[in-house]
Amino acid sequence: MALAHLQQVPEIPLESWIESFVDFITSETFEGFFDALEGSLNLLVDVLETGLTALPPLVMVVVFAVLAWLVSNWRIALLTVAGLLLLQGLGLWEDAMLTLALVIASTAVALVVGIPLGIVAAKSRGVETVLRPVLDFMQTMPAFVYLVPAIVLLGLGAAPALVAVVIFAMPPAVRLTMLGLQQVSKETVEAASAFGATGWQTLRKVELPLAMPTIMAGVNQVIMLSLSMVVIAALIGAGGLGEEVYQGLSQLDVGKSFKGGLGIVIIAILLDRITRNIRGSARGAGSGMKTA
Repeated sequence: MALAHLQQVPEIPLESWIESFVDFITSETFEGFFDALEGSLNLLVDVLETGLTALPPLVMVVVFAVLAWLVSNWRIALLTVAGLLLLQGLGLWEDAMLTLALVIASTAVALVVGIPLGIVAAKSRGVETVLRPVLDFMQTMPAFVYLVPAIVLLGLGAAPALVAVVIFAMPPAVRLTMLGLQQVSKETVEAASAFGATGWQTLRKVELPLAMPTIMAGVNQVIMLSLSMVVIAALIGAGGLGEEVYQGLSQLDVGKSFKGGLGIVIIAILLDRITRNIRGSARGAGSGMKTA
């Protein structure tokens, strides 16, 4: 009995620690901060959704097609027209635009935070050592877990959904920015320094352009993860195509849930093809710099 007692590992009260922490940050001390954060995030999504639905759907199809042609090619523009007309025909236009607004907002926030973090981590071994386990934690934690603290802190709606999506989708932006910069050859960096370039000039004019194909791969991954998480975020009232799937699931309506899923697939294909073409252009520019 004594030996068994000695071998027993003390129980770690992780659950009560986390509950105490949540009670602390949800106290009146931080109430103003979270109210401001919720208002700002809701405003960002509302502005994007209003912009995407301000014009008639057919006009927006033309706008999207022109944008796809400018950043990629005419084949992607035709694919964009076909995909968006299919969404309109399925009666999913409004939900698709809300989903697109959430993806754009969450991707923008994830990149604004993630790319600078990746740059800092690429330049500092200490920061990289601290960030790697944090990123592992963020990527391996089940996606549904992020919804609970988001609801507790920000309530229901687009704001908590956006926070959960950003946490889930940001790691590829950090990792691939860091990887891209670390793959730039030391000889190239030393050559830039030898010609008198400062650290900032070397980063901006040499390292970032050469690392851009890898960084764009990270952007592509952030967009795809954001889209997948936006669907899950429908459980906390984010709306959009995810709600169509969720309603179909709760009502055992196969047709409704398949229609919502098809809409998500269409948006995923369009965003993937467009960002892949942008990455291809960046790779060409990077190869040109290496050749020069």
